[in-house]
Amino acid sequence: MIDTFQICDNLDLLSQIENNSVDLIYIDPPYNTGRNFGDFVDKFESMKIFRDSFLKPRLQECHRVLKKTGNIIVHVEPKISHHIRILLDEIFGEKMFANEIVWLTGGNAKTKKNMNRNHDTLIWYKASNKSTFNPIYKEYDERYKKSSGVKVCEFTGKEYVTTAIHNSQPDVNPRFNLRYEWNGFEKQWYVSKEKMFYLHENNRLSYNKKGVPRIKRYLEEMDGIPVRDIWDDISNTQRKEKLDYATQKPVKLLERVVKMFSNEEEIVMDIFAGSGTLGRAAINLKRHYILSDISPKAKQVFSNSINNTENP
Repeated sequence: MIDTFQICDNLDLLSQIENNSVDLIYIDPPYNTGRNFGDFVDKFESMKIFRDSFLKPRLQECHRVLKKTGNIIVHVEPKISHHIRILLDEIFGEKMFANEIVWLTGGNAKTKKNMNRNHDTLIWYKASNKSTFNPIYKEYDERYKKSSGVKVCEFTGKEYVTTAIHNSQPDVNPRFNLRYEWNGFEKQWYVSKEKMFYLHENNRLSYNKKGVPRIKRYLEEMDGIPVRDIWDDISNTQRKEKLDYATQKPVKLLERVVKMFSNEEEIVMDIFAGSGTLGRAAINLKRHYILSDISPKAKQVFSNSINNTENP
């Protein structure tokens, strides 16, 4: 059962899926806001009913179908994130909590009664310590270059930063074989004396005014700026991407989730699929998908978006 969008109660769908068969689960469930979004009414009798009767059995089933190398990402608003964390701790185990990602959504709504909310929360739990994680790196921008003191090497013309080549606390982790004198300084270095000679001869050392060396690291040899747990570089759904469905999330957001927590040809699933953004991200990134939603309109919106992509 892959590359499918089912219109059903997602518990019925989950009951048809085998144990340990899904690589990544992303869900953006109801938040019990009490609002009518047009496409669905996000209201339950109480938070207890929402949490224990509605959400808990679905998360339990998600845990069952997730592979040991899998991940689950639950996309919520900050007001209810603690409820979700408690459930996930209970079902997946406290030690399987990996991170809480803050996605800066923007928005211009104004209120005089509360502080404006400017972010959503993505809660990441692993199925096990063997769960997939693919680091993502961004290109070095001018802000990074300025704050990191990037320089241009006079010998190669390449941009570089410097990092320490000696241990400032040698007694914490003593390495006596790496203690020697260099340029008049007796320190515990991170490289052997032979390696130090090599770096010096190849202009890979930068000396400060006192003569203490640091190692040059060319930007072109480095991975880039690692994406950490605050995502401020993905805009909310823009007009050109907007479909006829409430609470739609941007494809770039789901593409990042898919890239980071799964591999090509693996299976990703969203049981609150809405307009099917996870499915579009999966197609773009060569993954298989399983989607479900209670609304027939959701599947139609997804099908139309796929057809428009294939036939521009």
